Amino acid sequence: MKSFKPVSRDRGAKPSLVVGRKPVLEALADGKGIDRIFLQKNASGEGIEDIRRLAMAAQVPINVVPSEKLNGLTRATHQGVVAIAALIVYSDLQNVIDFCVSKGEAPLFVMLDGITDVRNIGAIARSTLICGAQALIIPDKGVGALNEEAMKSSAGALEKISVCRVSSLLKAVDLLHLNGIRVYTSEMDAPLRVFEVDWAGPACVIMGGEEHGVQPFLRKAADARFHIPMAGTFDSFNVSVAAGIILYEALKSRTYAH
Repeated sequence: MKSFKPVSRDRGAKPSLVVGRKPVLEALADGKGIDRIFLQKNASGEGIEDIRRLAMAAQVPINVVPSEKLNGLTRATHQGVVAIAALIVYSDLQNVIDFCVSKGEAPLFVMLDGITDVRNIGAIARSTLICGAQALIIPDKGVGALNEEAMKSSAGALEKISVCRVSSLLKAVDLLHLNGIRVYTSEMDAPLRVFEVDWAGPACVIMGGEEHGVQPFLRKAADARFHIPMAGTFDSFNVSVAAGIILYEALKSRTYAH
């Protein structure tokens, strides 16, 4: 079976632009990695609806922006459309689940909710790889871009794990449940402690942004909540540090449990 690891571009390369309606259409039709499309407000005419349709099918987010935004991205004739080529190729969540199961592995995924600092995303990706988790799940909006800074912060991990971009985190949780994967959230007031969670089975942990945490509807959809015990009452762990602690507990449970 095909591996669903991301396909990277040259190390250190910055995202390139795809400018104009026909080039963007061709990139979408050929299945080339597109991170995001910027579409000029009120753009219409030839190719626009096809771009919308193909982008929706490929789960590529479209940002509707004023012409000034596009003019700031490029001096070329953009025809109201500019796309950013992705540094990685995104994987389909169900395909990643099937691939893990076919290898006899229990899925262990990390879902990012509202984490916008790309350095935190890179650090989480690094811990994900080191601790044996197979994938990151990210939304198409409301998360930091997987740009060159994120790639650098991950120390190459984003090139080696699967990244699944979804249009709805809640629908992703439903898909995980359909595949027998339990979903957990980390919250300071939860009664369960991180080392009391059954990490040996198929699991996904949702990591929320430091300011607002996991969104209420995702907390409600999760199977269980846990907290990371701390000495004293000083604030809380940085989200990437918390993710590292959680993933290491999962690694210990899966590697050293008797």
